[in-house]
Amino acid sequence: MQFLRSSKHWAADSTERRLAGRMVAPALILMAAIAGYPILYAIWLSLHQYSIITPGLSRFVGLANYTEQLTSRAWWDAVGHTFLFTAISVPLELVIGTGIALLLNIAFRFRTLLRSVVLLPYAILTVVSAITWRTIFDPNLGLVSTLLSSMGITGNNVVWLGQDGYAMTVVVLADVWKTAPFVALLVLAGLQVIPAELREASQLDGAGAFRHFWSVTLPLLWPAIALAMIFRTLDALRVFDLPFVLTRGAHGTDTMSILAYQTLRGKQLIGEGSAVSILTFVIVMLVSFVYIRFAGGNIRSVVKGGSR
Repeated sequence: MQFLRSSKHWAADSTERRLAGRMVAPALILMAAIAGYPILYAIWLSLHQYSIITPGLSRFVGLANYTEQLTSRAWWDAVGHTFLFTAISVPLELVIGTGIALLLNIAFRFRTLLRSVVLLPYAILTVVSAITWRTIFDPNLGLVSTLLSSMGITGNNVVWLGQDGYAMTVVVLADVWKTAPFVALLVLAGLQVIPAELREASQLDGAGAFRHFWSVTLPLLWPAIALAMIFRTLDALRVFDLPFVLTRGAHGTDTMSILAYQTLRGKQLIGEGSAVSILTFVIVMLVSFVYIRFAGGNIRSVVKGGSR
C-alpha cells in the first residue's frame, strides 16, 4: 500500500515537472535566442580578419586573432588592471557595505530617511557619478586640491587622473562610493531574516556585541555577503563606463572591456575586437563558475531565507 502511494506521488511529481518544463520552454528558447545569437556572431567575427577601414578585407583566419591578443602586452596589461581594480574595490565595498547595513539595521529615529540617503549614490547614473568625481579631483578647481591647498598638505598640485597609481585610486574610490550602497542593501536583507531571539540568547550567555557579531551574526550573514560578492565581482570584471569617462583608459586604468572598445571602435578592427570581447566573456564565465561552484549553497540559503 505504501509502495502504491509512493508510486502515485512520484508519478504526480513527474507530471508536474513535465508541465512546468513545457510552460517555461518558450521563454527559455526566446532568452537563449536573444542571448545566444550575439555571442555566436561575435565568435564568428573573431575567427575572421575584418576591417571597416579597408574595404573588402574579410577572410577566415581561425584562431589568429586570439593568438595575437594572448601574446600582446596590451591584453595582459588590461587583464592585470581589471583584476587589480576588482581585488581592491570589491573587498572595500563588502566591508563598507556590511558596516552600513549593520548601522541601518539599528532601530533609531529617522532610520527610513537615512536608508534613502545612503542608497542615493547607487541610484545615480554611472556617467554622472564619474563626471562628478572627475570634477572633484580636478587639479585646478577640484575639491580635493582646494582642501589640500588650504590645509598646506603636500600634493595639492597632483594631477590625480593623469598619473599612474593616482588614476586607479580615483576609479576605485568612485566605484566604492557608488556600489557600496548596493552591497549594503543585500546585506541588510540578510540581516532582516536573522531571528531576534539569537541576540537575546547570546546576551543571556554573556556575549558582548563583538562576540555576538563574530559568532552569530556573521556566519548567518555569510550567504548574503557571498551573493553580494558574486554580483560585484562579475560587474567589476566587466567595468567599462567608470574608467572610460574618468580617464579614457589611460594611466593604468585600461580594462578588458575598454580594450575591446578601443580595438573595435578606435582601430576599427572587428575581428580582433571580437576576440577581445570573447576572451573577456570567457574569463567572466570562468570566475562565475568558480564562485557558484563554491558559494552556490550559500546563495540558495539566502534565497530560501528570503522566501520564508
